Amino acid sequence: MSDLDTKIIAALERLAHVLRTLLWEEATASRLSPIQIQTLLYLNSHAEDLCRVGQLAQEFGLTSATMSDAVTTLEAKGLLQREPSPNDRRAQRLRLTAQGRRFSAKLSHWADALHASLAHFSPEEKAQALKFLLKLIESLYRAEIITVARICLTCRFFRANLHRDPRAPHHCALMDKPLAESDLRVDCPEHELVAKG
Repeated sequence: MSDLDTKIIAALERLAHVLRTLLWEEATASRLSPIQIQTLLYLNSHAEDLCRVGQLAQEFGLTSATMSDAVTTLEAKGLLQREPSPNDRRAQRLRLTAQGRRFSAKLSHWADALHASLAHFSPEEKAQALKFLLKLIESLYRAEIITVARICLTCRFFRANLHRDPRAPHHCALMDKPLAESDLRVDCPEHELVAKG
């Protein structure tokens, strides 16, 4: 392993620590656990077909039992409800209550300190950072270290470097439009997995 690789890993670990700390501070202030906060934020920003206990467990790398405990607590607090899935009556999907949506809107500010710091970087610097991080996520997904990666680079609709325009070299076949580096998605609701290769 090169010295540069070691430094990148150390930098990622430091950023992960910052994210955990910010999330823990929000959890303490709101009297919820970090996983309960992540659950509310996830439910607030994902399509209903991705909002099942098993899906959340996979997203967060937890057992279904642990995820179910978090959901039960949030349900008892009136922040979410379980309802039968219209496609499979045996399955239950999770939906935020009106109180849960309001609470999630307040929680969405947990990363404001990071947003403030990112404001000091140019769009070009941020696009390059995003490109690097997406390639790292793709690599970790292909190595089966990350179990869920709804990013452009793992989507069957993504065409890398299809266009000559350096400002928008990629293409999304689903939307049928060119994509700039900054357009690449980290969590695409229309994502369809390309076969691992």
